[in-house]
Formats: sequence, structure tokens, C-alpha cells
Amino acid sequence: MSILVLGIGNLIMSDDGAGVRAVELIRERHPLPAGVTLLDGGTLGLDLLPRFDGVDRLLVVDAIDTGAPAGTLVRLEGEDIPAALRTKVSPHQMGLQDLLAVADLQGNLPGEMVLWGIQYCSVEPGTELSAPVSRALPLLVDQLLAELAAWGIYPV
Repeated sequence: MSILVLGIGNLIMSDDGAGVRAVELIRERHPLPAGVTLLDGGTLGLDLLPRFDGVDRLLVVDAIDTGAPAGTLVRLEGEDIPAALRTKVSPHQMGLQDLLAVADLQGNLPGEMVLWGIQYCSVEPGTELSAPVSRALPLLVDQLLAELAAWGIYPV
């Protein structure tokens, strides 16, 4: 089984980089077994399409806007992900929405998809996360690891 853990975001736009930072933390502190790819998707959008080849399960991590307090975590799965992207929830939603739509049209959409989002506070230029997002980042990583564990994947 092939699993892609995809962090989306821009590291020089403060909280927008939270998804990428979460993937980096997993890579640094929780090495995963073969068959699991950790990917800094940045803001690449459709350029990520080839990375879906052969992927059975997709775990996306992104900064989102649900109107909740900064640092709040949100979990979406399956068809709820594209439905949520119809309203503005992510600074890169068009890229992610387009990516999922094209992958679906090509018959290359992973069979199982989960998106973990973290409510951002600031997407202004800067390399530091806001205090609420920084405090919530370890919990986000824990939730990602729990999601992988539910799929039978544990750090090595």
C-alpha cells in the first residue's frame, strides 16, 4: 500500500506554512516505513499531480480558515474535502481543489483521503508561526500520526 502525506503551504507566509512544518516534524522525529512518502508540496498545485500515481491513501495537511480560533484543528475525509474547498478554507484552495479534480478526472484519485487542517492566525510575510499555531503544531503532528496508525502505519 502506498501512502502520501502531503504538507501544503508557503513557509515565508507565517502560518500558511503550518502544513509543511508538520510534515517536516514527522520526517525529523518520527521516521516512517517504506511505502509512506512525506512530501513538502509547497504551493505547487497541479504540479503535484504526478505524485498521485500509485497512491492508495492521501493524507493532506494545510492551514485553513473556518472562522474558528487560531490553532483549532479540523479533520475532513473523502468527499467532504472537495465539498469544503468550494468555500474558501485554504489559502491554496484553488490549487488543491484543482489538483483533486484533475486527479479524479484522470482516475488517479487515491481511494482514501483525509485532510487535517489547522486554523491560521496570520498569513502575512514572515517565517515564524503565530503563537497559537505554534502551540497547536505538536497536537497536529500527533493527530497525523494517529491517522497513520489507524491505517496500520507506525514510526520505525
